[in-house]
Amino acid sequence: MQAAPVRATAIPSFTDALRAVESLLMGSGQRTARRNAWTSVLEDRRRAKDRVDAERVLERTPAPRL
Repeated sequence: MQAAPVRATAIPSFTDALRAVESLLMGSGQRTARRNAWTSVLEDRRRAKDRVDAERVLERTPAPRL
């Protein structure tokens, strides 16, 4: 007697599940605005990190002699 074949189905990720709920609750315009806002937040964080890194480099660099 042979065992029944097992079908592997992919379990959706948490992100996929949230996007599905988001699409049910929000219109496409709101969804786009929300994603644009989040992209801006991530870009601001990246710029802040770059600024801190640049400040650290400048603090370690000796001042030029005149």
